[in-house]
Amino acid sequence: MMQIMKHRGPDDEGVFIKGNVGLGFVRLSIIDLSSAGNQPMFSDDNRYVMVFNGEIYNYIEIRAELQKKGYRFKTQTDSEVLLTSYIEWGEACLHKFNGMWAFCIYDTLEKHLFFARDRYGVKPFYYYFDHEKFFFASEIPPILSCMKGKLDPNDQAIFDFLVYNRSDHIDTTFFKGVYKLLHGHSINLNLNCFKSAQKVDIHKWYDLHEKVTKSNGFNDFSEYQELFSSAVGIRLRSDVPLGTCFSGGLDSSSIVSTVMHTFKKQDINTFSAIYGKNLPGDEQHYISIYKNQLTNMHFVQPTIDSLLADLDNLILTHSEPFPSTSIYAGYEVMRLAKKHVTVVLDGQGADEQLAGYHYFFSFFFKELIKSGNITKAASEMIYYLVNHKSSYALKTLLFLFLPTNFKTVVRINSNLRKSFTSKFGFSNIIPSNLYKSTSLKNALLNHFEFKLEHLLKWEDVNSMRFSVESRTPFLDYRLVEKTLATSSNYIIDKGSTKVILRRAMTSILPYKIVNRQSKVGFSTPETIWLRDQRFKKLYYNELNTNKFFLNKYFVLQNLDKLYIDFMNGNYILSKEIWKVFNLSLWYKVYFCK
Repeated sequence: MMQIMKHRGPDDEGVFIKGNVGLGFVRLSIIDLSSAGNQPMFSDDNRYVMVFNGEIYNYIEIRAELQKKGYRFKTQTDSEVLLTSYIEWGEACLHKFNGMWAFCIYDTLEKHLFFARDRYGVKPFYYYFDHEKFFFASEIPPILSCMKGKLDPNDQAIFDFLVYNRSDHIDTTFFKGVYKLLHGHSINLNLNCFKSAQKVDIHKWYDLHEKVTKSNGFNDFSEYQELFSSAVGIRLRSDVPLGTCFSGGLDSSSIVSTVMHTFKKQDINTFSAIYGKNLPGDEQHYISIYKNQLTNMHFVQPTIDSLLADLDNLILTHSEPFPSTSIYAGYEVMRLAKKHVTVVLDGQGADEQLAGYHYFFSFFFKELIKSGNITKAASEMIYYLVNHKSSYALKTLLFLFLPTNFKTVVRINSNLRKSFTSKFGFSNIIPSNLYKSTSLKNALLNHFEFKLEHLLKWEDVNSMRFSVESRTPFLDYRLVEKTLATSSNYIIDKGSTKVILRRAMTSILPYKIVNRQSKVGFSTPETIWLRDQRFKKLYYNELNTNKFFLNKYFVLQNLDKLYIDFMNGNYILSKEIWKVFNLSLWYKVYFCK
């Protein structure tokens, strides 16, 4: 299991085995690079043993608090602080941590295992349980290596992926029998009654809805800037070189500018994906605004050639299907980053708390209409149309008012088999959990609960594939709770999103970026790539060689027409084509050995 994910921890490894409990760890050294920080880590009396993936950013402050209680520390690591915190406060220690984590602590005296995952799911935790054995890991392949029998694909996960482009919204994975511990949850496993356990004892230790309800929102923009700066600053703690992903968008630019201006680090390394002037996804125009301010800007240019060369490794790296080639852009950026740094900051989470996606306008319109504020709704719709030259949010608004079951009906396309969609179409929870929100705030909360995690998974898998740790300042829990408690007009106003971030960053962001309305993200020239003749050949090869599997989900003759329509100019179909292709490759890698 450890060797399969050695890329996550190339610097050291360790094993603890006692009785029927085995804990393995591969270390990526970030804080206290000495051997004292190696894991598994033991308490002074050897009663407790821990394996821990992630970072506790406020470990210095917690260590000082514990020292006042009489504890003495042998290392400078956040790992020792975590273990000591558990010894002192038990499970309540989780509420003290500002960070990202997935960990296991074994009490050798009580024969009790405690597992916990961070608030928003930045760090992964997968497990398998069958009443006789319990396996867990930071990735799925190590768990698969322990399975004597072959697992089956999870058809509900495949349906949600094909119809809604979603995964990781519940505790299941694409592999039947392999689960993930949900974000903000913990597990208690008592080995004294393990064989009699009917299920794993899972507890939700963090409730975002509850925290937001009790929180006071921001009242002014300077207050937001101060807390955002704190979130960035605490994530600069590192004993290894550090950089930041940089797309030229508002989120990554806010991080870069804060690092430069607030923390006076003009030498910060930045990493960007570019594609060529005027190509879809290229943001060189915005990135170049910083060329006279930054001294260490690094660029990578993904192409269809590099995608095809990396295809096998990309599928193996992710172990589950993903809905677009944008994930490959992140993969390439992390490979570039590894040449220069071990830690990067990234802007994940900003869109979910600041309404960064266009369909959030729809929830805002819905909120205004339902509250009877028709004049304001009409005004905001006009601002949206003028600013974005798009009717997407208005079309989505109509979708939001559809009955829950009908939302799924309109999403199902003719390429999918009726026998498949009728079986799994109405057991998915996406319409009720993501698209039934009655207000913008409720929509943002639900996206944190049911949508954000697959983005965090892709980020973690891409970065750790190249032994790089990714840190997300926008997911500092202090910032999240306070932002989501803030009035909607601080989030969306006059056809513009992320209002509070824009106003807070006005003094340090370039004018063109702070007022930028377009959103690209880590997208790629996917429509151009998938029209390449080499990809076309691979696509049809998948249709011909993997018919038995694909026929279960798709009307095969329609998949041929799908590609013809795409080649004839219906570029919106590129994502559908990629999903068919990716799903087929995934199945061959993991189920046709």
